[in-house]
Amino acid sequence: MAEIVLGTALAAIGAGLAVGMAGLGSGIGQGIAAAGSVGAVAEDEDMFARGIIFTALPETQAIYGFLIAILLMVFSGIMGAPKELAVTSGLAAIGAGAAVGFAGLGSGMGQGITASSAVGAVVENEDMFARGIIFTALSETQAIYGFLIAILLMVFGGIMGG
Repeated sequence: MAEIVLGTALAAIGAGLAVGMAGLGSGIGQGIAAAGSVGAVAEDEDMFARGIIFTALPETQAIYGFLIAILLMVFSGIMGAPKELAVTSGLAAIGAGAAVGFAGLGSGMGQGITASSAVGAVVENEDMFARGIIFTALSETQAIYGFLIAILLMVFGGIMGG
């Protein structure tokens, strides 16, 4: 078994941060949205499908974290061909994981809060569905920023393409 060098070990920490923090934000956000959706369905059984849609929206943050974690593991040599990643690249990997992880944490929770409010508004006025989706999607942008910065850190930090 090959010895794991420090840079590669740091990349493993980055991958864990990416999926762990983003997944935490998604889980909390989905829980908040689901709580609002359950209340909406109790008031109107026809709200089930729309409640599921609002509850699923905060899942994207976990997907961003998952994708960054997979990329970090593949390009650092944790998965696939063994590679000795430099310590500086390992530190960039931690930055990449933190960027998508923390952005996903905040974005997922914010999206869940908005989704919960939106599903409640739809119970009162069905015309609020599309507007509720738009308001809920606005919280997504912070997670996208974190995802893009993570990609840039991996490319220019010597993890991908280097």
